[in-house]
Amino acid sequence: MNETRRPTIGILTGGGDVPGLNPAIRAITIRALREGYRVLGIRRGWAGLVELDRDDLEDRERHVIELTEELVNKVARTGGTFLHTSRTRPSHVPRENLPESLRDRYGEELNDVTPEVLENLQWLGVDTLIPIGGDDTLSYGVRLHEEGVRVIAIPKTMDNDVPGTDYCIGFSTCVTRTIEMTHALRTSAGSHERFLVIEVFGRYAGFTALLPAMAGASHRCVIPEHTFDIGLLCELLSEDRRRNPSRYSVVLVSEGARFEGMEEMVFESQETDMFGHRKLGGVGDLVARTLKEISPRYNSGRRVNVISQRLGYLVRCGEPDAMDSIVPMAFGNLAMDLVLDGASGRLVSIRNGRYDDVPIEVVTSRKKVVDVKKFYRPDRLRPRYERFDGAPVFIMTSDY
Repeated sequence: MNETRRPTIGILTGGGDVPGLNPAIRAITIRALREGYRVLGIRRGWAGLVELDRDDLEDRERHVIELTEELVNKVARTGGTFLHTSRTRPSHVPRENLPESLRDRYGEELNDVTPEVLENLQWLGVDTLIPIGGDDTLSYGVRLHEEGVRVIAIPKTMDNDVPGTDYCIGFSTCVTRTIEMTHALRTSAGSHERFLVIEVFGRYAGFTALLPAMAGASHRCVIPEHTFDIGLLCELLSEDRRRNPSRYSVVLVSEGARFEGMEEMVFESQETDMFGHRKLGGVGDLVARTLKEISPRYNSGRRVNVISQRLGYLVRCGEPDAMDSIVPMAFGNLAMDLVLDGASGRLVSIRNGRYDDVPIEVVTSRKKVVDVKKFYRPDRLRPRYERFDGAPVFIMTSDY
């Protein structure tokens, strides 16, 4: 695969799709091509580097695409990732997920196929790899860095929970859509004088519920960082509803939120991905059913009906907003600055309102979650509105 000795950059996207991925790919590609680099797009995240069969030249086209300026210009204004994505974890590949070409070499229930990934990168002639993803995807980037691969990482996740950066690609569009859709659903809640329960993303971190609530999208919010009393929530929503001339109230529920006494989150099924995560979903419906059941206690014996809506993929599909068009452009160029400087093992970031970079190892060093003491009132199930001086643009998203 060394038909050219132009330095080569590989780009991949892993985990969930978000608006802003294609603009990041475009920014890297255009800058790299103009600097004399060759750019390869690796399809389906880490799966592309696991499934690529070096003995089958035609297989390369199924897993790798050479990127051109014309190609990336066409897709940059769209959402999702045209390179596609997966939740493959090369260090933990189940036997049934091994490609046919590797089944005679690996036979454990879980297989670490990192040696194949390293050989594939060398075979493709990749000098620097730029993975774009959340903490799961980038944790394997840390592994490759430790194996000697030149890695420059870009943070992406609508949960905004990658450590080391105030901002991750996809977060602004998620917050924008959550605010818009919550306000739109108010008309139905008000028409029927109901509680409105909206489930939003957020497995371990409640930024996607807390920030829209702070912006006025809802009366209350419950987040993963604090187990909540469903009775207190019903009491507060009932109070909000009585005070509202339109006789409704709204709560945003993070998908990872838990009632007091619940030992685990609410899952759609018991099946896990390669990172050990079960698919979340359903806590909003559970909250809605329970609120309806206990509402007579807080409303003079009268039941309050509930509208329950899971926003789900509606906040991650479609085109990016302005922030998720600008930041990916900057992140892509910042990644190329690091490549040109000969750097490796770095995560591009925004810290204190400025573009920066930090060691990639920060991704696996800790969890980034809401500081409940600073930003949340457990007694009122809502954000704190105090001490905004010196805060980042998105208020509670810095972990420094």
